[in-house]
Amino acid sequence: MFLEPSAATTPDPTPSASSSSSSSAPQDQSAAFNPETGEINWDCPCLGGMAQPPCGDAFKEAFSCFVFSTSEPKGYDCVEKFQAMQECFRANPEVYADQLDDDDEEEDKKEDKKEESKSDTELTKSV
Repeated sequence: MFLEPSAATTPDPTPSASSSSSSSAPQDQSAAFNPETGEINWDCPCLGGMAQPPCGDAFKEAFSCFVFSTSEPKGYDCVEKFQAMQECFRANPEVYADQLDDDDEEEDKKEDKKEESKSDTELTKSV
């Protein structure tokens, strides 16, 4: 499960049951990143619990890197952090089965495209 950049900053239309206001500033539970304060709301329901153990720290590093990335394309400088997060997912399949299934589907699509390309190339050579 990966978030598109807009999902991290777009308010979630579902109300949060855990919304609580503090005396200083109530934290908006509907968006993961508040561009006004520059803070990431790790309790945002839009993160789907990804900031929780066992891979919460790896997720936080990767997500923070992406949010504050200035590279082009955005997040290009965060690839190693996302790879570390995925390694953590693979080490904890009982918790992250859904994310691993999504990764497997993406890999299958890439393999299918490679096979198609290889077949097309072979057909072109034989003609």
